Formats: sequence, C-alpha cells, structure tokens
Amino acid sequence: MLKKDLILRNPLRLMGRETGHVLSEGGFGAVVARAGVGKTALLVQLALDHLLRGEDVLHVSLDQPVKKVCLWYDEVFRHIRDQYELPQAEELWESILPHRFIMTFNVDGFSVPKLEERVTDLTAQGLFEPQVLLVDGLPFDEAVREPLSEMKIFVREQGLRAWFSARAHRSAKPGEAALAAPLADVADFFEVILQLTPKGPEVEVQAAKMPEGAAAEGGIVLDPNTLLIKNKKG
Repeated sequence: MLKKDLILRNPLRLMGRETGHVLSEGGFGAVVARAGVGKTALLVQLALDHLLRGEDVLHVSLDQPVKKVCLWYDEVFRHIRDQYELPQAEELWESILPHRFIMTFNVDGFSVPKLEERVTDLTAQGLFEPQVLLVDGLPFDEAVREPLSEMKIFVREQGLRAWFSARAHRSAKPGEAALAAPLADVADFFEVILQLTPKGPEVEVQAAKMPEGAAAEGGIVLDPNTLLIKNKKG
C-alpha cells in the first residue's frame, strides 16, 4: 500500500479541508481529554499523517523521555501495519523516520525561548527544519496564556502547524463544556479543539471547535484495543 493510500484512509480527513490539512499554517490545534484516554495516541496519529505526506514533524515531549515517545510511534505504526496488512511496512517506516525529530524538556524548565533556541540550532546546521510541531505535556493552568502567546508568534514566523495535548480535570463532568474547561480561557488561540470522550467501549473524537470551511463531520472514534482512529460505523 502506498503512502497516498494510507493518507486517503485516514478518518481525520473527514475534518480537513480539500488539502486534507485540518490546520492552516500558523494554526493551533488541541486534543483534550482526561489522563489515559488517548491524547498521545491521537497526537502520534496526527504526526504520522503528516509524516506520510513527507512533512517534517517535531515532537516536543514535556513528560516522557525519548525512548517512551519512540515506543508510542512504534506501537501506533504496528497497529496501522496490521490493520492494513502493509506489504512493505519496514521500507515505509524507514522512509518516514528521517522526517521525525523528538525533543524533550523537563516541564519545569520548558520555555518558548529555549524551544526557539534549540530549533534554531537544528535549522542553522541544516539538520532538521520542522513543518509541524507537536507539544505533549504542556500544563494548561492559569499561567499558560503567556507561553501560548509566545508560541503563537514563533509558529507563525516559522509557518508551522502546531498541535497540543491538554489534560481535562478528573473532576470535570461529562460533556463538551466540562471537558473543554482547561482551554476555556485560551480557546481563542486555537483553530481546532478535539475532545476525547469515553462512550461505552469506545472513545468518541468530538470537534468542539473547527475552522470555517472544515468538514467537522462526526462519527470518529478511537478503537479501544488499538487506539487507532476509525469511522464509528467502520
């Protein structure tokens, strides 16, 4: 199966524009859910979709080491390989790995200027020039607005598309408004907000915010066994 075939089979295309991109350049997207529901799994699938398009993805983790992040990618790709019975999975995997770069920070020591410095070091040496940024583990507390403002400037200047994970509080009541609570005060930064809500044996992927012109169709879930996104009726 060719890369194009996998891209076309990605259920997230139902939420994208004609190009298949959910975010515009300089845009922010967020995946919000309680702990352990599938935020990182969905972020990795978003990353793999970009990698299959030949785009360079910088994955910034603030709460997991490089080895753990690599395991997430290995696991998700293994499930995709098995689901679609990819005939040349190893070759495909080797072809997309050079387009991925994993960077870790201690959450207490993270700042946007430090991120900019490390990215500048990479690009100045011609080692890696990201087109997509994933930030996993950023605390969405009362102090998050300032770093998001700095990040917005950085992402726009670099022409990136940026995805964030946001943890919903355990005390949040079921429902869209409650789950979106961590983003309530900073929702204006985001073009797209996807909420993961456990419903029976599956986890529903709900679009709480989508840009004008995006499809925003429903019926997308995370498979409880593989955490792969799929059409609900698929």
